[in-house]
Amino acid sequence: MLSENIEKLLKSIEETCYACDRKPNSVMLVAVTKTVDPDRISEAVSYGLTELGENKVQELTSKYPLLPNFIKWHMIGHLQRNKVKYIIDKVKLIQSVDSLKLAEEIDRQSKKNSLKMDILIEVNIGEEESKFGIKPEEALEFALSLQAFQNIRLRGLMTVAPFFEDSERVRPYMKKMQTLFKDLQGMALPQQSIDILSMGMSNDYRIAIEEGSTMIRVGSIIFGERHY
Repeated sequence: MLSENIEKLLKSIEETCYACDRKPNSVMLVAVTKTVDPDRISEAVSYGLTELGENKVQELTSKYPLLPNFIKWHMIGHLQRNKVKYIIDKVKLIQSVDSLKLAEEIDRQSKKNSLKMDILIEVNIGEEESKFGIKPEEALEFALSLQAFQNIRLRGLMTVAPFFEDSERVRPYMKKMQTLFKDLQGMALPQQSIDILSMGMSNDYRIAIEEGSTMIRVGSIIFGERHY
């Protein structure tokens, strides 16, 4: 079942890329393992999924020692400053940076661990009260302010787009993210490497790819619906 789900998803990503004249390797798949037990994650890893995303620090730290050390972990959920120290040496990318205070703490803990942490700015593209993230109009100024930190490297933007039953309705938000991403790439930001636009989940990843996403975060298509 798991292998079939993964195979179908990879085929769908490939077809979507070809349909919009993109190479399939221009889109990275991050498998979201929220609430998935380590055995099932391990099975998914055996089928080639090595980029994994977790929403909660506690889940990430409990699964980390039980899974192969070649896995590249992404922190994709809201991150509290007092939890940064628990994941700083375990993750490849923190996708949910939404305040200067959080960036400052990531920088501090990175320095302490003699590393440089790759981060994405989380943008609340739908400006929804229920979601975290920087307002779209403040994102570029926020990116500039990150220049003050030596131990973090800005790689791009992330968003959780509004949910619609008709996923086509999300397209304008993703177009807006792509414009913002291009504007960010056009800025003179020394020491940064702006190459990641992380948008698109199980319900809207095809549209995200069509609108220029370089990284999609998919969980339920792979592991089935979550039971909380």
